[in-house]
Amino acid sequence: MKTLKLVPVNTSIGFIRHRTIAMVLSSLLVVASVFVFLANGLNFGIDFRGGTLIEASSESAVDLAELRGRLGALDLGEVQIQEFGKETDVLIRIAEKEGATDASNNLSAVEQVREKLSSDFDVRRVEIVGPQVSAELIQTGIMAVLAAIASMLIYIWFRFEWQFSVGAVLALVHDVALTIGLFALLQLDFNLSILAAILTIVGYSMNDTVVVYDRVRENLRKYKKMDLAELLNIAINETLSRTVMTSVTTMLALLALYILGGEVIRGFTFAMIWGVIVGTYSSIFIASPLLMLLGVKRDWSGTQVD
Repeated sequence: MKTLKLVPVNTSIGFIRHRTIAMVLSSLLVVASVFVFLANGLNFGIDFRGGTLIEASSESAVDLAELRGRLGALDLGEVQIQEFGKETDVLIRIAEKEGATDASNNLSAVEQVREKLSSDFDVRRVEIVGPQVSAELIQTGIMAVLAAIASMLIYIWFRFEWQFSVGAVLALVHDVALTIGLFALLQLDFNLSILAAILTIVGYSMNDTVVVYDRVRENLRKYKKMDLAELLNIAINETLSRTVMTSVTTMLALLALYILGGEVIRGFTFAMIWGVIVGTYSSIFIASPLLMLLGVKRDWSGTQVD
């Protein structure tokens, strides 16, 4: 079974030695993510903007320019049309018009589009979200992410010490910021499934970080006089096999979903793949080195190690 081992049993890679480079790189990426987010914003989907989403299929390849002209004549406001998987499938997004107060306008738009498409297309799916619902979804989505991070901050504080708690939460903020920055940069559709992916990333990254932190705490009691940098490096190397194995097996499942799962969940799986990458990176290069900056107790008798 040696050929199946992704990481040797005993490794001595100097992760902590490269902490300065990693911290500077991560800081620059977080700042860049915030800048891109402020400059571009997120490409909110129907879930958050309000409006109508229509999935349709044709027997032959779709001429997007011709279809845009056909639907443009309906004067429905902002209409986005794109290929959806195959060249015979299209996704039509109709943004909520300014001043709309209920779903009646959206229903009318659906009927008009159906009439235009009836001769050439088969309408497979229709989703309608009103402006009031979309505003509530944005608010509750932000609250869900903040509540998840705050809950983990409190849990780690009680489970370990405040230094571990702050380090873990900063690593989480790093992962969430880079994920949002990537979506802002690529202008990918940001909807409820992406929000679910971010919450999943938070849980995955925290789980990975806690495994390393638990070994750090054990080593703090085991090696009472060892230099903190060396101790942290040993903890990362001792848990490296588990970290890599978890990441690789999760990635295999996500890649299968991304390739075979279809367009409906492709955004979710893309966000998850990115989240596994940055979550694994942060648990090794961000969460542990942060303990060097914050200082930790050598034991739980009150002596602090800086």
